[in-house]
Amino acid sequence: MVESAKNVTACLLIIGNEILSGRTKDANLNFLALELNKLGVQLRECRVIPDVEQTVVDTVNEVRGKFDYVFTTGGIGPTHDDITADCIAKAFGVGISEHPEAVARMTRHYGDPALFTPSRRRMARIPHGGVLVDNPVSIAPGFQMENVFTFAGIPKIMQAMFESMKHRLVGGAPVISRTVRTNLPEGIIAEPLGALQKRFEDLDIGSYPGFRNGKVSVSLVLRGTDDARLAAASNELIDTLKKMNGEAEEFVQ
Repeated sequence: MVESAKNVTACLLIIGNEILSGRTKDANLNFLALELNKLGVQLRECRVIPDVEQTVVDTVNEVRGKFDYVFTTGGIGPTHDDITADCIAKAFGVGISEHPEAVARMTRHYGDPALFTPSRRRMARIPHGGVLVDNPVSIAPGFQMENVFTFAGIPKIMQAMFESMKHRLVGGAPVISRTVRTNLPEGIIAEPLGALQKRFEDLDIGSYPGFRNGKVSVSLVLRGTDDARLAAASNELIDTLKKMNGEAEEFVQ
């Protein structure tokens, strides 16, 4: 992967009525966010949308011009409600048909022609101009259209697809983070924390309250691409918390 100085951004579209209904729990967002960050690609947005053609088409066209990379999960299986490939084709204004290499791979995989059913052949349909994304798990490929990558929704398959294509991504500087834990409640630290954010506008500073050993515990997470800036902000935050008679414990990630 060649590194770039600029921030490289991405959006994830999780497509599927089963996600919105609550019947299926998404497990792809966490994986993709972590793996992309290792490559210097910042996942800036995630949307969960239904299996509705116009919604998928409009959303893909909106985000592919806004982000460097777009990833979609779900909707490329063998059943009637798997419409993602058709939607991607419509979004790009191209046709869709069986891809010769996809057909060849699946023919070898199933062996017996009787097992390579018409429903399974649907998974060999790729928008014209699409580049295959390998599927080491169940063979039926995903595909790439310009900066849009379309993956299966099943986590094991999605992860294998990502591993097979991640070398195509060109990233910038990876985002790193430092976490400072304190026993001071948010209502007490909100003002100095806001002032710190103004002094370090290039960093993302978030406050996440919870409980630890039955007592109030707040995790203050500082994120950015410049370790020196992160260290300076973290040291200033720790000094401030200690001056307020609070605990301050730092973790570097």
